[in-house]
Amino acid sequence: MKKPTLVLLAAGMGSRYGGLKQLDKLGPSGETIMDYSVFDAIRAGFGKVVFVIRRDIEQPFREQVGRKYESVIDVDYAFQELNDLPGGFIPPADRAKPWGTGHAVYAARNVVNTPFAVLNADDFYGAYGFKALAEHFADPARTSEHAICAFVMENTLSENGTVSRGVCTVKNDTLESVVEHTKLARYAGMVRSYRESGNDVIFTGKEPVSMNMWGFQLSLFDALEELLTEFIQHHGNELKSEFYIPYVADCLIHKRNEKFRLLVSQDSWFGITYREDRDSVMANIAALVKAGKYPEKLF
Repeated sequence: MKKPTLVLLAAGMGSRYGGLKQLDKLGPSGETIMDYSVFDAIRAGFGKVVFVIRRDIEQPFREQVGRKYESVIDVDYAFQELNDLPGGFIPPADRAKPWGTGHAVYAARNVVNTPFAVLNADDFYGAYGFKALAEHFADPARTSEHAICAFVMENTLSENGTVSRGVCTVKNDTLESVVEHTKLARYAGMVRSYRESGNDVIFTGKEPVSMNMWGFQLSLFDALEELLTEFIQHHGNELKSEFYIPYVADCLIHKRNEKFRLLVSQDSWFGITYREDRDSVMANIAALVKAGKYPEKLF
């Protein structure tokens, strides 16, 4: 079996790197969060990394990011562009941004030729998810199944404000739906979802939530072609409509009867939602290094 591919969504990165969290030096030897994702993917058995970026940052990205990995893993690039759409659809003249995370995955269709994981370039996922996805892809009984590596809700919260998380509904270890809750915070030993309607929802904190760590079979690309075509037909003239991965997953489950195996990581997810999160992320990474989970210098 060919080694799986890691697809890192980095098209949100700008050309001025100075204050951007994606290239913030958070590890003991100046590592970025992306460095840890690539390192974890390599030791889990992934054979290639594809960065989905904007074409206008290609040269500096290759020099400052991609080059450091080229001696240890196959590196390639895909470009998320506003007019890269099926059926020759021309976007509205006033549209400024591409079409969301599902569209970013569609951009990688010509450079991915093995089952693949998709995740955000600026999130720290921990080693388990990469290992679990690699094992899923290697299982000959699951070659038609996609996967999602979810995290335990209470392991993904910020101490500095509310966060948005997709809460997973599961049956028999299979994903049934992902419902977005946009204002989650700790509350009296549990987790509260604050709703504009006032009908707040209380969670135990043990629920699985999506942090955008997905595992897809290659069949996804044919489905993406159809689903993106349908989406553009209905929403293409809207200036801010977005084609998100959870929407794609929902369509695959409920319209195409495809399955997503649920994998749940007990690792803590780290991300910089608020400026105040930076110190805690650095402390968490330092603790993992001290515990021997990662070397002091990755690359």
